[in-house]
Amino acid sequence: MINKPYSIEMVTTKMERLDELAQLLVDVVEDGASVGFLPPLSLTEAADYWRSAIDPDVSLIIATVDNHVAGTVQVQYSVKANGAHRAEIAKLMTSPKYRRRGIARALMQEAERIAKERGISLLVLDTREGDPSNKLYQSMGYVAAGSIPEYARSADGGLHATNFYYKKL
Repeated sequence: MINKPYSIEMVTTKMERLDELAQLLVDVVEDGASVGFLPPLSLTEAADYWRSAIDPDVSLIIATVDNHVAGTVQVQYSVKANGAHRAEIAKLMTSPKYRRRGIARALMQEAERIAKERGISLLVLDTREGDPSNKLYQSMGYVAAGSIPEYARSADGGLHATNFYYKKL
């Protein structure tokens, strides 16, 4: 049996891997990722975000390579009574140093597994139009639900469309 070059695990405490998660967020934002932040993003701002991200209504999943955080994704569960069957996939990130190794796909597969285990039957997500993540989501069976023009601002001030996807589990 061949070992994977990465491992996938859940983060369950607020301080677990905080510095590495903050650095990951800074790195992907500096690399141009559309994950809700614009450069320059300080490590303090990034750490503040991660402190707020751990919540009973969020599953935070990380990928590690040689015990270093290489990527992450969140499953954010709906807190609305009429939405208990659905969750949102958020903040799928892979460090620029670790891309093209299957980490994002593995994170998404684990997110789906955890969601199913928790009784979720519908996942939704959004991503900037034209980003490589669109191909990943489509290859994993996510269905395009539509696009909103000028939804997200980029570092250069330009406004970009965002595509919305869903997947029935």
